[in-house]
Parts: sequence; structure tokens; C-alpha cells
Amino acid sequence: MHDNDIAEVTSLLDAAARADGRRPLSDHLYLDLVSGGDDGFAGLVAWEPGHEHPVAYAQVSTGNNSHVFELVIHPHHRYEMATIGPELMDAALDVVRSEGGGLVNWWVYEPTSAHRALANDAGMTQNRTLYQMRRGLPTERHATIETRAFIPGADDEVWLSVNNRAFADHAEQGGWTLETFRTRQQEAWFDPKGFRILELDGSVAGFCWTKVHHDGHELADPNHQGDLGEIYVIAVDPDFHGHGLGSEMTLAGLDHLTSSGIATALLYVDAANEGAVAMYRRLGFELHSTNAAFVTEVENRPGQIPDRLGAC
Repeated sequence: MHDNDIAEVTSLLDAAARADGRRPLSDHLYLDLVSGGDDGFAGLVAWEPGHEHPVAYAQVSTGNNSHVFELVIHPHHRYEMATIGPELMDAALDVVRSEGGGLVNWWVYEPTSAHRALANDAGMTQNRTLYQMRRGLPTERHATIETRAFIPGADDEVWLSVNNRAFADHAEQGGWTLETFRTRQQEAWFDPKGFRILELDGSVAGFCWTKVHHDGHELADPNHQGDLGEIYVIAVDPDFHGHGLGSEMTLAGLDHLTSSGIATALLYVDAANEGAVAMYRRLGFELHSTNAAFVTEVENRPGQIPDRLGAC
């Protein structure tokens, strides 16, 4: 993807964020976009005659044994959802077909009847629901474990091993490479002090990676004033499961956010992970918003991109 393409798409994303009160692309897809794309990345831009700006954007990024698709339509053109949506959806699925096919997940924030109709027409069914949960800080309880800050370079490979073991079957967080991880470390929000590591018996037993959204910037949340602290990624190595470390690691992350002056914390959790949802509720988190994933399996077959769409 060329710099001009990224600039055009970023302008479209900014317009959508202002209209919706949140950034339209998920973190994984946004980083793929701004880094110019890599293997398994495809961006499709829709244009209409007489418009200097793109009217819609679709992106496919390959995750852990699946593809993730997201769709953004310019706020001024959402009345054309019934026309633009299917065309971009078909083009994106054709990209997946031409690359060998596979499972495709379409993530939608607070899906509407229009989203569900588009998914149904594309043969997609809803199979995942992601909760965003929030709570105020400080917490009533505090961590009883000792954690340390992540050390860039020294901890990279051991952390990657724990992450990929803990998320072996996870579509977005599993199967990371060192390049994927180091791309995250180059982000302006990355702070090793907020990346808490737990060591037990000489091994990394778990971690709680936090992230601060300054003035809700990345979430573009108009209903929240001040910084938001996120439990970005949290896991316990499978060898240390069953010792209550998940709640302790969460508290360690929340304690760090509190010490940084953060008054509201958030996290994302799969609704089907009932144990994790229950744990977070016990820690005072409440449901704030919902994302849904619509899924389909596409076959291996070459496709063709419509003329009004540009691939980047």
C-alpha cells in the first residue's frame, strides 16, 4: 500500500471516528494498515465519480489460521450501505478465495439490522461476541503478587513463547511472530513499565500488558473525559493454570494503571469465555459495549475486483 493510499484511508477512518465516537478498525488491522501491509494483507478502497474522497474501505488481514475482515463506509454515504456493502464484501471474499480460501471473520461494533442483513446475504453466521467491560479505579482489592516491568529485547522471545502457548487457538492473539510483537513495541503508546511480568520458579508464569488511551484518543470516545487504561493482553502460561493467577495478574495491571493516574479501566473478553467474564465481574467490571463476529468459510477460487474498487 502506498503512502497516498494510507493517507486517503486514514482520512476516511477519521471521518468515521468523528461520526461514531470510536476508531473503526481494530488494533490488529489498523497496525497492518499504517505499516503498509504485509503477507496476508489486502486493502480495498471504493470510489464514486465526483467525490475527491473514498466512499468506503474494506480490509482483510490474515490472523491465526483465519482471515479477519472489516468494513468502513464514509458517514456521508451510509445511505448506500445496501449497495456499497455487498460489493466490498464480495470483493474481499474474492481476495481470500484467490489466496487459497479459508475461514473469514467479520468484526462489527454493535451490529445493526443492516449489518446482519449483509452478513446473511454473504452466507455468514454470528459465532463470536466480544464484550468491552469497564470499571472505575482504584480497585477495592490489590495484587498480592510481585511483578516487574517488561525488558525489551531480553524478554521478547520468552514472552512470545508464553503468549503463543496461552493463545494457541485464538484467531487474533495466537501465532504471533517476533516481527508482529516488535511492531507493537514501536507504537507511541507502548510502555514497558505498564507491561507487567510475573516470574515463578525461574520462569515467566504470566503477564499483564496494559495500554493507555490518552483522552480516549484511540477509542475516540466522546462520552469519556480523561485517559482510559486498558488491560490490553493478559495471560497465564498453561503450566501455571489453576492457581488463581488470572485475577492476580489483572489486579497487578489495574494497580499499575491506578499508580499512573488512570481513573477508568477497560478490557475486551470473549463472551463465550464464561469463566473469564465471571472473574472480571467479581473484580468490578461491567459490560460497556459489544462487538460481534460473523463467520464464513470460503473456497479456493480466483476472483475479480470490481472496477469501482481499488486494491492497495
